Amino acid sequence: MNTKEWALVAYTILTQMSVGAFVVLGLAHTYALRKSGEKQANALSNRALLAIGPVLVLAVLASLFHLGNPTNAYRAISNLGSSWLSREILLTILFVGLGAVFALLQWRQIADFKVRQAIAVIAALIGLALVYANAKIYMLRAEPAWDTLATPVLFYTTTFLLGALALGVAFVVNYSYLKRRTEKTELAQQAELLRSVLRWIAIASIVLLGVEMVVIPLYVADLSTSGATALQSVEKLVEDYGAVFALRLILGFVGAGLFGLFLYRSALMNRQAVMITAVYLAFAFVLVAEVLGRFLFYATHARVGL
Repeated sequence: MNTKEWALVAYTILTQMSVGAFVVLGLAHTYALRKSGEKQANALSNRALLAIGPVLVLAVLASLFHLGNPTNAYRAISNLGSSWLSREILLTILFVGLGAVFALLQWRQIADFKVRQAIAVIAALIGLALVYANAKIYMLRAEPAWDTLATPVLFYTTTFLLGALALGVAFVVNYSYLKRRTEKTELAQQAELLRSVLRWIAIASIVLLGVEMVVIPLYVADLSTSGATALQSVEKLVEDYGAVFALRLILGFVGAGLFGLFLYRSALMNRQAVMITAVYLAFAFVLVAEVLGRFLFYATHARVGL
């Protein structure tokens, strides 16, 4: 693959991870709010919220390397009525903008809670629409390996799998920070919240892995019977990139499956050291697996005609 395609790998992976983290963070904050009150919920989630911003900035910077002339980037938004690329750019801008506004309001506790919540919900919906736009750009008749339901399904799976595990890492880092600055009584509440949230993240990662392990074989089988051009993509995947494909599946299984299981059991049994190690390893393995998967997405496509 060339540099421009690697830029797309970085942009789509980082954007989808950010959207997933934002949505899962909203769910985690709501859970913590009902379980332990606003103060503890904010202590759990506010620093994790701020960590999403730099990832989004990296995603936007990566997208610029895909353009032949980045100074003309503003022109790509001029075809909203007919172009999914234009819609993707607009949705990216809206998600970044609303996410930043919400982060500022939440961090500074500005405006009423319901106002902040409404902004967060709108930003989350825009983020989910952005992932859909990511997928629709590639669903072209001339690209049979992309023009399939597996494209949006796997994009959304990446969104929530990486987003949830990245958020788990952010929560663990935040807890390490709080240990040095929080009284024992409040820290005990944070420890219990952390264990509860990480259990749900572990369950989600195992379920999402199951989705991938069903969709990917079905996708390959479907391409095998969808004509000569689609078959070229299968041949590239199995013959040219077979080792990469196998590694992608193994790393995903180890990260989301095995370490996801370790994460769940250690959180359930309150084995904090194992729990922290498991969430780091799960995220690292899954991140590499998803990057390899996105590399294969671009490297194995075959176009109908010239």
